[in-house]
Amino acid sequence: MTDRPAVPPSRLLRFVATAYRVQTRVNEVLSVRARRRGWTTAALGYPSYAARGRARVRGRLLLAPAGTDPNARLDIPGWRRLLTLEQPHGEIDISLGTTRVRTRADEAGLIDLTIPVELPPGQISALLHVDGRPPVPVPVHVASPDATRGVVCDIDDTVWITGIRHPLRAAWRTFAGNGSTRRPVDGMAALLARLVEDSPHAPVIYLSNGPWNLAGSITDFLDRHGFPAGALLLTDWGISPRAWFRSGKAHKRGSLERLAEELPSVDWVLIGDDGEHDPEIYRDFARAHPQQVAAIALRSVAPIGTATPETEERVGSIPLFRAGDGTALAEKLVRSGLLPGHRVDDSTRPEWSGHRDRR
Repeated sequence: MTDRPAVPPSRLLRFVATAYRVQTRVNEVLSVRARRRGWTTAALGYPSYAARGRARVRGRLLLAPAGTDPNARLDIPGWRRLLTLEQPHGEIDISLGTTRVRTRADEAGLIDLTIPVELPPGQISALLHVDGRPPVPVPVHVASPDATRGVVCDIDDTVWITGIRHPLRAAWRTFAGNGSTRRPVDGMAALLARLVEDSPHAPVIYLSNGPWNLAGSITDFLDRHGFPAGALLLTDWGISPRAWFRSGKAHKRGSLERLAEELPSVDWVLIGDDGEHDPEIYRDFARAHPQQVAAIALRSVAPIGTATPETEERVGSIPLFRAGDGTALAEKLVRSGLLPGHRVDDSTRPEWSGHRDRR
């Protein structure tokens, strides 16, 4: 008995491209009908960041009924957040401080603009200007020029419990739940807060393969459960011209590389889970940028009925910790000297000041 031959890559690419064109055409037809019913262009603002004289402002253009504010939709199921009608290639003005720039959204309606501007450390608001609607504020988290410590943190099964290893359960939580129904990982908010409490205006980045459609729900959840405020780096779940799904690994790798370039003086604590690709991605980044990684902390997502492993490994000289929740990870970071508190062996590892010798 012979195996069925695989679909040739060229045929698969043509099929994906056809599906993308069909989706694009359907969206165009729906957009025309929506505008006939009085829908107009609206903007969503996503938590953004700035450092070293450059601000990266994120947002999205979409169609919404006149007089409604799509930014106000918070406690609605995840599946409803995915039912948006994006406005591809729309133009918009963005103002930040005394600077005002006109830009164009991409094919998914996403805005990703870097503005050269000097800003004081702390949180400031950029404004998205859409004709016929009030300006939409975008929180921009400006890192201190003296920042030497930063945190990159995953969301699913790191900030909140998703259960990625149980696909049906994860799908239910993602599509049927919202920010108020999700449960935080024990101790994780306290861990992140402690990591930056002695570093005013340290950069905090929430990096996830989740869709931008969930940004409002995520931001509300983080605030509700006491996580430090920070920028979101999410992705788009739509079909691309060359693939059914966009590469989550490429998204995370590319985002980390950009952070390393934009904040070269920051040592990052990389926080994630071992349910998917975080261990591989974080290890590779640590090997490529050993002077920009202070530690890797992974929440162990153990199968139901098994003990949660707690280990300490190394990627070169960089410690990698595994534990079942934020509280246990914090204990390991304290013992290693990466968090304030009693250390088991002060003679073997110097206190980490957030900035190592880069020679």
